[in-house]
Amino acid sequence: MKEELVENVAWIGHKSLRGPIRGVILSFAGLGGTASLKDWIGDQEREWASAGGLVVFPYYSPWAWMNPQTVAFVDELLDAVFLKYGLPPQTPIVATGGSMGGHGALAYTMNSRHRVARCYALSPVCDLLYHYGERPDLPRTFHAAYQSYDDIQEALIANSPARQTDRMPRIPYLVIHGDRDDAVAKSRHSDVFAARMRAAGHDFIYIELPGVGHCGPLSKATKQAISRFVREGWA
Repeated sequence: MKEELVENVAWIGHKSLRGPIRGVILSFAGLGGTASLKDWIGDQEREWASAGGLVVFPYYSPWAWMNPQTVAFVDELLDAVFLKYGLPPQTPIVATGGSMGGHGALAYTMNSRHRVARCYALSPVCDLLYHYGERPDLPRTFHAAYQSYDDIQEALIANSPARQTDRMPRIPYLVIHGDRDDAVAKSRHSDVFAARMRAAGHDFIYIELPGVGHCGPLSKATKQAISRFVREGWA
């Protein structure tokens, strides 16, 4: 990807930076979240930018599910970002996202040719095979992502972090999930993933939120924990 095309395929938070770039933060969207252009920066993103974090919000298919084509696209995008901003190869990369974006952060960390320094996921989909039948709106999105109307079970298993913990890099992880989530069941996704990651000896922080639904609302303390975890990626 040519570096001059970067802002055609991603939202870049360079205007909110304070000082030199110390890390790159990949912000992955939830299901349907890339259907429109991003034209704002959130409070948390602004805080990261003020600490030297370059936020990159890739525009890929709204139903991408971090399939192999999307991983390759983000890899190429990162190459162009590093060139455009003259970043040294050792600049840390932090993967973040919620819901499908949480799955995206985990799956990208697992499959990328870039080394991700740490990964944060909010209410993440960790088991694609289970999620396929979790809601009636979901099967069409998976068939679109995997470009097939035949059996895609093998592909869903291969891209499910909860079923592929042996492939997860040995880096710090932060996963947050509310027990009132009716869109992505905590018990079938983050609970299972956390147990398997801990059993495998990963550096894994799991924050369970009683009474909280899908992706929030988040308390001030939880937001602070997220910001601290991400900033520590380049501290």
